[in-house]
Amino acid sequence: MAADGEIHRADIKTPTGIVIEVQHSAMTDAERQAREAFYGNLVWVIDGRGFRDNFDIYHLLPDPQADVAQDLVWVKASRPMQGTARGIFFRLSECRAEFPEEVVTKATLRGGFYHFIHEIEAEVRQSYRGHHQYDWVRPRRTWLDAACPVYIDFGDDRLVRLDTYDESGLRCIRLVAKRKFVHDVMVETDARAIATRFYPIGGDTEAFR
Repeated sequence: MAADGEIHRADIKTPTGIVIEVQHSAMTDAERQAREAFYGNLVWVIDGRGFRDNFDIYHLLPDPQADVAQDLVWVKASRPMQGTARGIFFRLSECRAEFPEEVVTKATLRGGFYHFIHEIEAEVRQSYRGHHQYDWVRPRRTWLDAACPVYIDFGDDRLVRLDTYDESGLRCIRLVAKRKFVHDVMVETDARAIATRFYPIGGDTEAFR
C-alpha cells in the first residue's frame, strides 16, 4: 500500500526483487509516476500491437561503448526523411579539427561533413549489440518520459527497449531477445541491469538479440 493509501498489486515480482508491470491499455502520467515511485525496482512491458504501424525501426547503431561510436554523432532518423533512416552521421573529430578554438562535444555538434553508414558498415556490425534508430509517429508520450525501463512487445520473439543512445541525447531502441529478458529478470537484482551483461543462454552467442 502506498503512503496515500492507494493499493498497488504488481503483475509479476521475480525472486530477485524486480517488479514487472505488463501494460495493455493507455496510462496517465500520474498513474505511471505513482507506480514507479511505489515499486522503484520496476520494469514496464508494453503491448505494442495497437501502434505497430506507427513504429519504425531503422538502421543499426554500434554499441555506444565501442571505440567506433566515440567519434560518431548520428542524424536523427524519421519517417518523413527516409535518407536519415538509412544512417547518416557526422564525425566529432572533423568538427573539432575545423573549429579548434571551440569546445565541441556530441551534445553541441550541429554540423560538419555528412557521412553514410555504408562507409563504416563492417565496424558497426562488429560492435552491434541490438541498438537501432527508430521513429514513433504519434508516440504515447508517457513511456518516453518513464523513469523505469520500458520494453515494448510487438508480438515476435524480441522486445524493444526504449533508450537514449549517448550524450547527444539521441533516442534509440535496443532489441532484446525475450528469452534473454526472462533469464535476466530471474538473475539480476536491478531492473536497469537487464540485458546489460552477457550470459550464455543455451550456447547462443546472440543472446542479446
